[in-house]
Amino acid sequence: MKQSVEERKRAYDAVCKNVLADRYILANILKECVEEFQAETIDYIAAQCIQGTPEISTTPLRADEEELLKLDGLNTESSSLTEGIVYYDIRFRAVLPRSEKKIKLIINVEAQDNFTPGYSLLKRAMYYCCRMISSQYGTVFSHADYNSIEKVYSIWICTHPSKAWEYTITKYAMQETNLQGKVQAAKEEYDLIVPVMVCLGKQHYKKLQGLLRLLNIVLLHTSGEHRDEVEKELREQFHVKAMPNIGKGVAEMCNLSEGIYRDGVEDGTEQGKEESAKDMVLSLLNENMPLDFIMRVTKLPAERVREIAAPHGYAI
Repeated sequence: MKQSVEERKRAYDAVCKNVLADRYILANILKECVEEFQAETIDYIAAQCIQGTPEISTTPLRADEEELLKLDGLNTESSSLTEGIVYYDIRFRAVLPRSEKKIKLIINVEAQDNFTPGYSLLKRAMYYCCRMISSQYGTVFSHADYNSIEKVYSIWICTHPSKAWEYTITKYAMQETNLQGKVQAAKEEYDLIVPVMVCLGKQHYKKLQGLLRLLNIVLLHTSGEHRDEVEKELREQFHVKAMPNIGKGVAEMCNLSEGIYRDGVEDGTEQGKEESAKDMVLSLLNENMPLDFIMRVTKLPAERVREIAAPHGYAI
């Protein structure tokens, strides 16, 4: 039975999360986005710092149930009696490296392809951080044991940001500012909430470096070209171990992504092939998709794609 566009989108989202939840992909994200791990190797972070198996938002859990509040663990969704359920894409704990005191960090990684959903993604990231702090009551600490609160990071991987945000990694954090007098609190007393925005773009991965290059390979590299070369780079430069699983996930994302857009074209054909194709081209351009991908999905020649794009200010 043919999958609907919505079913394909849900499947794409699930595969994307599974790829990002790989320990060595997460280790690369931690090394570049989380200051506590910047001096460590990818292998050390993956083997010694990331605890347990990262949890992906597939199993519903109700945090308002009394028995769950007593568990010293993580819920893949967080809810209360008065607010709707919030689903986390990936959540896991990590311990600080080479520390006598095993202070834990709670890390949340979100995959986001819609950069302008009608609200500020940065404010949503801040909200997620606050929820991860408040949900620690009854699990990490209770009563007035506020010293046990664990620092949280919410890291957002944005695959199709606006032009101004492309190829940027930006951290937001609390800081101390003396308004009168001069005192200095210990940083760990207030440095508890850190949203991080990681924004990709449509450039070929070979033009990028570091984490942006890695994420472009595993999330946006849209064909099987140079597969051996890509897998070698993932192993040697980024220390990714489970190549069959990563390769399968990337291939699935590519197929599902093309299927989502191709179905959109086919559905639109019934109402007018030309208008449907035009709308699809503009939609793909708005998401910063490359020319070869647009041609493959819409089955239009490059000349026609450029004709559609030009009046709207797209240069491809």
